[in-house]
Amino acid sequence: MEFRIERSTLTDAVAWAARVLPTRSPVPVLGGLLLEAADGRLRISGLDYEASARIEVEAETVRAGRVLVMGRRLLDVCRVLPEKAVECAVEGSRFSLASDGARFGLSVLPFDDYPPLPSLPEVLGEVDAEEFAAAVAHVAVAAGRDDTLPTLTGIRLALDGDRMTLAATDRYRFAVRTLAWKPGVAGAPDSAPADVVVSARRLTEIARSFGRGGMVRLALDGGSAGFELAGMRTTVRLLDGRLPRHDKLFTMTGAVTAQTDRAPLVEAVKRVAVVAEGGSPLHLTFSEGSVLLQAGYEDDVASQRLPAALEGADDLTVAFNPAYLMDALGSFDAPVIRFQLMGPGQRAMVTGRTPGEDPEEGSRPAHQHLLMSVKPLL
Repeated sequence: MEFRIERSTLTDAVAWAARVLPTRSPVPVLGGLLLEAADGRLRISGLDYEASARIEVEAETVRAGRVLVMGRRLLDVCRVLPEKAVECAVEGSRFSLASDGARFGLSVLPFDDYPPLPSLPEVLGEVDAEEFAAAVAHVAVAAGRDDTLPTLTGIRLALDGDRMTLAATDRYRFAVRTLAWKPGVAGAPDSAPADVVVSARRLTEIARSFGRGGMVRLALDGGSAGFELAGMRTTVRLLDGRLPRHDKLFTMTGAVTAQTDRAPLVEAVKRVAVVAEGGSPLHLTFSEGSVLLQAGYEDDVASQRLPAALEGADDLTVAFNPAYLMDALGSFDAPVIRFQLMGPGQRAMVTGRTPGEDPEEGSRPAHQHLLMSVKPLL
């Protein structure tokens, strides 16, 4: 095996494939990356028991072949190579990399215990890469972190017609985002409705890794989800179980409505929350024309007042976990934040809106974030 490739191309491809490699594994070869060179292309693959990744890039093939080397060590080497073309070859029991006078030799791993790369499931359709990445980021903040409840660490991915729904919850908050997607692609059958749960961490990594351009092909079967774009292909094992439905929770009949500009609110929450220690909540008191933010722990207190609009009550005080509130606010890009409040210690719906926006009667915003408020202490 022998090939020639630009250093930046090699480094980017190795880094992309190495994302799925396990930090620790009882099977040492799972720390390896499989490099296959043939017909002017270099294919780099990696996998563990939960996910796989494969990427193809152009490379000048001198001698076709394949080699298995430790992935993270290969990535370390690629990052320090000179910014020149890299000559790569298998020489006996070593894989060599040479560039502009620098030379490295890496030991090769045996193929005997290396499992085959999973095939891509059936392609169901495609979605815009940038919109998909933004939608995943919007809901991932609400996913659980407790590995003893694995289903809650996932993101629900539901397909129905030309709509895709992403949702996540850790039982204390619930984020939902809908977006358009294109069911059925060339050579693929029209997709049927689907409803699966994918690891939030894995799905976030995948969405980010595809960058900002193109259409991501989505594939699903009974046990895995696959994603493909421009020579990059990755699969991830589905999580067992189902996330709770959000339809009834998101019905806010009789809610008090308040809204304020997002950017000043984010800054005020950051500022006031500095004194919110020991799990103490951050209080928002809405009244006609303003909202007062207050927090305190023992003798340390802070407050700030901002302009706001309130409908449905003369005044109302609600309180939130400051970190949860910041996560919710940070997931929106809209200039105005709208709260629907059921009362102290009850549900609160957070959405974003643009001034002058006139949504259709009965329609729901594409991005919704439900928080449970706590009873105010002030």
